[in-house]
Amino acid sequence: MGITFGQNQLERGHPLTIFLNDKGVFIGAKANAATFGEHQAKLAAMIDKGALVLVYPMCMKHYGVAEADLIPGARVGNPELTGGALFKDDTQTLTW
Repeated sequence: MGITFGQNQLERGHPLTIFLNDKGVFIGAKANAATFGEHQAKLAAMIDKGALVLVYPMCMKHYGVAEADLIPGARVGNPELTGGALFKDDTQTLTW
């Protein structure tokens, strides 16, 4: 639901950051294309249109997802990158 909502808002011209954490990191891993192929295609299209997709490194480590396995354009988050995207002025943060 969050991916589709984000896609709709991006199409309306809003900047978009998607933060994949906990089991959401599986969506960002190429190894899970059989299960999350539709989600990954949506993420790829949004990245192409300027969306930022961040993946939480501690959850990646916990679930065994390597940086090299992330879908193209997804980035491993860090405090500066993630905080800068989620908490900049006039930013709305929603969670699912």
